[in-house]
Amino acid sequence: MTESAIEPMQPEPTPAEDVDAVTSAVLTASRLLMGISVRSLASVGERVTLPQFRLLVVLAARRETKLVTLAEDLAVNPSTAMRMVERLVAAGLVSRRTNPASRREVLLRLTESGQQIVEEVTARRREEIAAIVAAMPAGHRAGLVDGLRAFTDAGGEPGEPVRDTVPLEWD
Repeated sequence: MTESAIEPMQPEPTPAEDVDAVTSAVLTASRLLMGISVRSLASVGERVTLPQFRLLVVLAARRETKLVTLAEDLAVNPSTAMRMVERLVAAGLVSRRTNPASRREVLLRLTESGQQIVEEVTARRREEIAAIVAAMPAGHRAGLVDGLRAFTDAGGEPGEPVRDTVPLEWD
């Protein structure tokens, strides 16, 4: 080996430096993703805000849930979740019914219109993200998938909502 072929050894980052570098990279990526989110919501006009859309996405992932569980998933107070739900019920995007197993509980679920908004916005988001991923070097994609899955698992984020053949009507 020639002297020019030997690369100098780089010191291993300390755990704090490693966490800081990853945190900075995620913050930068989150700005990009926030921009994508805002642009994708523009497709539905002023029907929902970003926090309301997040509520719709959580409901899409859960299918049906109690208000308290929804508030926990959104990391908001139940009163905040209730105000958001009231607006979305009035807009025809969320429906509620009494829980047959416990008549004191109300169960929340997306309406067909709410599901359509989630699908439309998610499709626009997916298109824009796919274009960015396609522009990445192929060798970085697998590592990104593993890293992002670990990141979302550590943060407790539910997986991407997927519409299947189960009808939206109440049982």
